[in-house]
Amino acid sequence: MEEAQELKERGNRALAAGDVGAAVGHYSAAIARDPNNHVLFSNRSAAYARLGDYSRALADACRTLELRPDWAKGYSRKAAALEFLQRLEEAKATYEEGLARDPGNEQLLQGLRGVETRLAERKLLNPFSAPDLLARLEADPRTRGLLGDPEYRRLLETLRSDPGQLGAKLQDPRVMTTLSVLLGVELSGAEEEEEAPSPPPPPPPPPSQPPPTEELPQNKQEAQREKELGNAAYKRKEFPAALEHYTRAEQLDPTNMTYVTNQAAVYFETGEYERCRALCERAIEVGRENREDYRQIAKAYARIGNSYFREERYKDAVHFYNKSLAEHRTPDVLKKCQQAEKILKEQERLAYIDPDLALEEKNKGNECFQRGDYPQAMKHYSEAIRRNPHEARLYSNRAACYTKLLEFPLALKDCEECIRLEPTFIKGYTRKAAALEAMRDYTKAMEVYQRALDLDPSCKEAAEGQRRCLRAQQQRSEPPEELRRRALADPEVQQIMGDPAMRLILEQMQKDPQALSEHLKNPLIAQKIQKLMDVGLIAIR
Repeated sequence: MEEAQELKERGNRALAAGDVGAAVGHYSAAIARDPNNHVLFSNRSAAYARLGDYSRALADACRTLELRPDWAKGYSRKAAALEFLQRLEEAKATYEEGLARDPGNEQLLQGLRGVETRLAERKLLNPFSAPDLLARLEADPRTRGLLGDPEYRRLLETLRSDPGQLGAKLQDPRVMTTLSVLLGVELSGAEEEEEAPSPPPPPPPPPSQPPPTEELPQNKQEAQREKELGNAAYKRKEFPAALEHYTRAEQLDPTNMTYVTNQAAVYFETGEYERCRALCERAIEVGRENREDYRQIAKAYARIGNSYFREERYKDAVHFYNKSLAEHRTPDVLKKCQQAEKILKEQERLAYIDPDLALEEKNKGNECFQRGDYPQAMKHYSEAIRRNPHEARLYSNRAACYTKLLEFPLALKDCEECIRLEPTFIKGYTRKAAALEAMRDYTKAMEVYQRALDLDPSCKEAAEGQRRCLRAQQQRSEPPEELRRRALADPEVQQIMGDPAMRLILEQMQKDPQALSEHLKNPLIAQKIQKLMDVGLIAIR
């Protein structure tokens, strides 16, 4: 259990540092040791969500609730994953289920309000859900003829009931034509940098149901025209002209933050990032004062983040990307934020490298190893690796610690990295072979010992290891009773098995394999367990 707790804490630290892949690895290792711990599944669900792997995030959240059905955070994790998967109705039901168990939970209440807002927006922003859909399509000659096709009507029904399908259907020219009719804009051209101009009123429906229309004030109409002129100039990369039009639009309608963010877009393209950021900040103030859509606020924050990214000021970029995501979560901004976090982490890692401090940590590790304090030695070697990740011998030393602690897969991984960094370092091969031998993979172990002998035919350690593996393979063919009889004839084994404390430890290991890690911290006990493994009396998987 202690080992699982330590792995969980490693995962938490990795997640806080932005190393989400490492966090998933630590949580998975902890789950392997404590598979009924609901917190571990919850944490890994959060890490998968950060990676964008929402299906796995959902699976872990469901497992969390299986283990702890009354835990509010489990419902929050599940609902968040469902939201990312655009399964909004299921997310809403999950929030409600959690609130049924914990009615006052603020996180669940906020989540429910958020998903209800998104559901309302989906209905409002889906042009295929308009009540007068068929009448409008019948009134336009571009779509009138399509309505006689049953397949086209099925397509309309699909998009009405599931607007998430729209992205996959955009290649269908009928869909683009239909959207042009419903939105009143021509969709065949390229998109503008900002949102498209306000569409003209749709064609009037039958006279019996006249739609309500609202005439824009004169100043707003003129501002829109200036914005459209600015957009056209922007697309032609005539930035001074675009800026002039956007500025004029803001003067005509100072309550619309879009005209300010458009000016910021011009300065972004011309590389004047300070002026771009100042305008974005002002646009946010205008938007807050006039209760602008939070998505527009998010766009302004994202542009500030992009400006810092262009200047390679990644810490500031991450800060503003997160502000944008807090307003409105979009895949593009999330991906950009993760990219900046990755670069920032790599910069911090490189800045941390210091071979002199690595040597100090290595020496401390050597001292602890000689005293038999293998967990502490491993910590020092790990710190030395962080300080000098290209020194092969550090991985070899840590592999020796892992072997003493019976963490053979981790020892193998370090040995392989050691060999990759320094292919002629014989100790890397002998330690890798020793780990394989301890795992009873004698064939592979002999192959690795042979590679060490190819480098140095006089290597006594490799030659003896090969002979041990050969004997062990022969002993495997012996009946278990004969193997046990011969092992118990060994005086050292007799002494170990006659020790009441050791017998108690072995019984405890049978009932609780996790207890092994604690006992291995004692060098004397670890040495006795290794002897029993060598003679084949016990095996650790």
